[in-house]
Amino acid sequence: MPPLAVVALRTAAATVLLLAALAPRRGALTIFPLGLIGCLLAGTFNGIGSLFFYAGLARVDAGIGQMLFGLYPVWVALLLFLDGQRPSRLSLAALALGLPAVYLITSARWQQVDPLGAGFMLLAGMLFGLHIPINERVLYEVPAPTVAFYTLVAMTLVVGPAFLIFSVPPPAVTGSALLPLVGLTAVTFISRVALFSGVKFIGGFQSSLLGLAEVLVALALAYAVLGETLTSAQQLGGALLGTALVMSGIDRAPRRRVHGKGWLYWLRPPVASSGPNFPDRGGTPERGTAPAEDKSLTEAG
Repeated sequence: MPPLAVVALRTAAATVLLLAALAPRRGALTIFPLGLIGCLLAGTFNGIGSLFFYAGLARVDAGIGQMLFGLYPVWVALLLFLDGQRPSRLSLAALALGLPAVYLITSARWQQVDPLGAGFMLLAGMLFGLHIPINERVLYEVPAPTVAFYTLVAMTLVVGPAFLIFSVPPPAVTGSALLPLVGLTAVTFISRVALFSGVKFIGGFQSSLLGLAEVLVALALAYAVLGETLTSAQQLGGALLGTALVMSGIDRAPRRRVHGKGWLYWLRPPVASSGPNFPDRGGTPERGTAPAEDKSLTEAG
């Protein structure tokens, strides 16, 4: 099947699967209006980024593409900084180790790189990085599965029409292709909920750093399953990336919610939700316990 067809089908199927999981739960699809706009905006950016990702993957080696796409923690850190967050020194040190580690792991494949394909992969990483801070603001008030659902809806509305317009009609899905497609749908479903759960509870920057583990997993599988021989540079890169992941995992610096007017300040509910019932770790508020200064506003609404 064409890559664009796979992306469209797995995204749409994961959206339907998540809807089926949330629909029986009362209030699981409830979201404040600006939060909905934020999710749709983030999903649109992510969907466009996925189109650039697969367009770039057709022009550059997969290892090079992963390296360029893997720069997205840099964009996440920059965007969160502009929104008023300050990563801890340990997280910044982990980032400083992680990026050269990914380069070393993929260094054996840096021969002739197509500039346009490289540009596509960089743009895909930037758009993926952009959607994380947007969703993090919404996750202050909304559960992760709900955010994942509305983000997937927007992604489906981007990749679906793109498939219909730009891709050739795929042949009928055969039995041999059905099982991998079901697997990709399940992975998309689980990874989206897991990603936004991580962003909600440990923050967007640390979640993006831990996302670099996929490079280490790919390296380990290449060695253990495919029997590939690892170069000295790849072994060094694997050690550095493992160290960076450990550093990110042990970082216990408190994560402060952003209350100032950053570039994403507009993504807030109608009534300010600050106070003891909204912990800095990204927890959800307790119903019916609005802060005293907001009580009149709550009753008026």
